[in-house]
Amino acid sequence: MKEITAAEVKETLQTKHIIDVREVDEVAEGKIPGAIHIPLGLLEFRMHELDKNKEYTMVCRSGGRSGRAAQLLESHGYKVVNMAGGMLAWDGPVE
Repeated sequence: MKEITAAEVKETLQTKHIIDVREVDEVAEGKIPGAIHIPLGLLEFRMHELDKNKEYTMVCRSGGRSGRAAQLLESHGYKVVNMAGGMLAWDGPVE
């Protein structure tokens, strides 16, 4: 599984397709602007909404759940990277 740092995501934010897999209450505290919210528990049922031609950056609170999400999507042929450190490492804007 490929990883990317929060700083690298911040530098290239406009070109990233970000999926936040945290729970609703966590996302309510703020998410990366433009990120798609799909809780980890629903990802398996909503992956058909994603485009296999795009690379997705997976995000959670600390990097663990997004790592599991990345592995799930990879196993189904999606291109993904995991944001190491999750939102705990993010110092960019939130919405």
